[in-house]
Amino acid sequence: MFRLHRWTRSHSPSRRYNIMTTNIYESMNAILVKDRELPITFFVNEILLLCQKWFYELQSKAKDCTSKMSTDVEKKLERRQDQAQVMDIQFTDQYKFDVVDGDRNFCVDMALWTCGCRKFQLDQLPCKHALVIARRTAYEAYDLCSPYYSKDYWYESFKGVVHPLPHITQWFIPEHISTFKLMPPDVRTTIGRRKKRRILSVGEEPMQVKCSRCKESRHNRSTCQNPIVLHPTGESFTTYPTNPSSQDVPDLSS
Repeated sequence: MFRLHRWTRSHSPSRRYNIMTTNIYESMNAILVKDRELPITFFVNEILLLCQKWFYELQSKAKDCTSKMSTDVEKKLERRQDQAQVMDIQFTDQYKFDVVDGDRNFCVDMALWTCGCRKFQLDQLPCKHALVIARRTAYEAYDLCSPYYSKDYWYESFKGVVHPLPHITQWFIPEHISTFKLMPPDVRTTIGRRKKRRILSVGEEPMQVKCSRCKESRHNRSTCQNPIVLHPTGESFTTYPTNPSSQDVPDLSS
């Protein structure tokens, strides 16, 4: 059993990022699912081009940003500012305040950047309780944010350039690598077609296919064999083969 400090931010002894994913490999695997069938050299080149595209797009967004903080942080601060309009504060001392949020009270320490909701110290961004204090006192909201959320840090994170791979004739290969003879792995090739889909994790259910024609599961429209419903009352007709034989054609003379 995993203890709380291993997977929760509130009980972790160190500072953790606020986005948790089961496996980052699954995210990359979903993007490169078609490129995996390429030869290894072309596959690596596709990953290089993908990183080059991401770095350029994020660098351009950070360069065009006109606010002091990054775009996502500015939106989050605006939402918290709107929530802080209906709150009231009670002064305790120069740095400690008691914020009344509905039927609950939260103690905020502006010197230590802490709040009873724990968002202030975990996110390193002012929570709605800290923002209502900043609005009614001399504190500036941007001064309560970690510098890592600023536009300058955002731009510096993607300032590097991922250069494209030149032609093989322009590669510089060290001698100890060019003279090294790499043999293929000694593995046994299994019989049959190789699997393209990953093995599902424990507790993960496979995605079921649903037919857009009859609305039933486990098949699609092209393989649907159910009769087409013509009227909500349940009347339907059955489709016949395109080139039916004499035995399949119904007798309509009677």
